[in-house]
Amino acid sequence: MRWGLISDVHANAPALKAVLEDLDRHDVERVLCAGDVVGYYPFPNETIAMLRGRRIISIRGNHDRSVLHVDTSRLNPLAGDAVLWTASHLSEESRRYLGSLPECTTVRSDRQAMSVYHGSPQDPLEYVYENKAVESYLAMARCSILVLGHTHIPFVKRFSSGLIVNPGSVGQPRDGDPRASYSIIDTTERTVENHRVGYDIEMVARKVAEAGLPRWLLERLEAGI
Repeated sequence: MRWGLISDVHANAPALKAVLEDLDRHDVERVLCAGDVVGYYPFPNETIAMLRGRRIISIRGNHDRSVLHVDTSRLNPLAGDAVLWTASHLSEESRRYLGSLPECTTVRSDRQAMSVYHGSPQDPLEYVYENKAVESYLAMARCSILVLGHTHIPFVKRFSSGLIVNPGSVGQPRDGDPRASYSIIDTTERTVENHRVGYDIEMVARKVAEAGLPRWLLERLEAGI
């Protein structure tokens, strides 16, 4: 079975739309999201509507949790400003959606367990980069495929007991490539491909400026850092 893997959309609806259109061209049956649906960019309700419309299986990330509880205590001040803006512009339907998301989830595909966490199985706020991804996380999550988000940087790391995948960020990549990032995993063949998709970043920049969100968000988006 072919799954689309996305993460860290951060309310960047134009980027998500481009990714979903690209996924449609790759014969993907279902899509998993590793959290941070909202935060940063000014399209929270549109983003959630797309995820719900496509029946995407998602978990809750730290920004989703911060928006839901209007709590900026564990974020830097600029990210905190975006959380407060998002919380004040979220519809009740979108708020209920965020409240319904689990902290993690596991799906079965081709007799394999594929688990999804935002940070890591031991800490939802842990940044697991490729050099920090260890085989013991597979045992902690009781799976053979572990999908992570949070870092905004894609990687695949293989072990004898399975693999760990981060699809990178749809909404705010941080690996120097500003194009939206996502991955496709084939659980039959145990292959993973990372894909990059361009979209109208200038339009998102205009909307960020119109919303009065921090200019830092534009700079990160344009540079992919």
